Parts: sequence; C-alpha cells; structure tokens
Amino acid sequence: MTEMTELIKSRRSLRAPYDPRRPIEPEKLAQILEAARWSPSAHNMQNFEIVVVDDPQVLEAIAHIERPVSETFVRENYAQLSLSEEELSQRKTGILGIMFPPSWRKPDFRLADLSAEEIAAMRRPLPASPLLLVVVYDPSRRAPASEGDFLGIVSLGCVMENLWLAAESLGIAMHIVSSLSSGGEVKEILGVPERLVIAFSCRLGYPESVSPPYLRVRREVAAFTHHNRYGG
Repeated sequence: MTEMTELIKSRRSLRAPYDPRRPIEPEKLAQILEAARWSPSAHNMQNFEIVVVDDPQVLEAIAHIERPVSETFVRENYAQLSLSEEELSQRKTGILGIMFPPSWRKPDFRLADLSAEEIAAMRRPLPASPLLLVVVYDPSRRAPASEGDFLGIVSLGCVMENLWLAAESLGIAMHIVSSLSSGGEVKEILGVPERLVIAFSCRLGYPESVSPPYLRVRREVAAFTHHNRYGG
C-alpha cells in the first residue's frame, strides 16, 4: 500500500518537451495499454478506443494544429489561480499563477487587449514528444439511466488515471492535452469516425531535461471527509 500511495503522490503533469529520439519501449507501451484495458467502466461498457500515434510526421501535423484559447477559459481559470506560493499553501486548492502568462493573471482578461507577440506565444506548437495517445468514445452509447452519461464520463476518467499511474510506475512522463479535444483537424488527420468524440489526449515520453520542482497542494483528509452525516 505504501508503494501505491507514493506512486499516486508522485504523479504529475509534465508539460516540458520530451526527447523525440527516445521512443517509448514497445513492452512499456503494452503495459500502459493493458492498464487502460482493465479500467473500471459503467456496466463494463468499455466505451473507449485509443489511437496510438508515434509516426513523427503525424505527430508534427498534430503539434501545429491551431489551438485557440477562449476568453471564457482564461477568465474561469483565473478563479483557480494563486499569485504566490504562500497563497496556494493556504488555499490548498488550485494552481500557481506563475505557470501562466502574465496576461492570464487578470480577472478582466480580453483577447483584444493582447499584443501580437502574446497571441503568437499562445499559439505555439505542442512540445515535442515521441508518443501521443488519443482516447475517443461514442456519446450515443450512454450508461443506463445516467443523466448526461455522468457514469460514462467517470469511466473515461478511470481510463485516464490507469494510463497515468502505469506510465508513472514505468518512469514515463505524461501530459494531458485538453486543447485537442475539440476534434476537427485531429479527427481528420487520424481518420476518427464522425460519430466518435475525443475524450482526451496525452503526450508520453522521457523529458529532455529535469523539470524544477513546483509546489503541489491538497486539502487535508479532515477537510473533505464527513462521518455518517454531511458536516459530521
């Protein structure tokens, strides 16, 4: 149990470039996909497919897809930001603001106020990686009596967690790329059928350099645990 707990705690998102010359070993990829295979899912529907992308030309094409940032995203993201480590330590939720451009650290963010250089920086290609996993699902297959297919979405989260913990256990970095979930060009490049939706994509690989540590926080167990009655 101690080993599993440490694995869960060490898992993090590494957004840095991964060495494109160091591919994921086939046996390790097989272990990661096997972990996804055994993810729990509502009614054992297993409503997911995974597109494994390791062709350098395909990776390059996906990396240069336009991924515009919406004002809604940045404004709602602002509510999760702490502007100092001290603030983040006290809140114990959210993320450190210095991980984002200065223009994102304002409550009244507007794309119209950005300079050409700031807009160009937001549109930079995805960092390099030797492998991309694109997880898709069929929204027409709903878990029984699950409003908005909530149980089906939870199941996709279980797939993500299994992939992530398996990669972490093998010393492989992972980064969820939510900006590719809008589909469009990615689906066209990969030949994904129209009926399927991209749930999430993730970069995997070995970082080119060691990333500096950053403050990670969680609420104490007592802060979210209730006994026998809410508030108890």
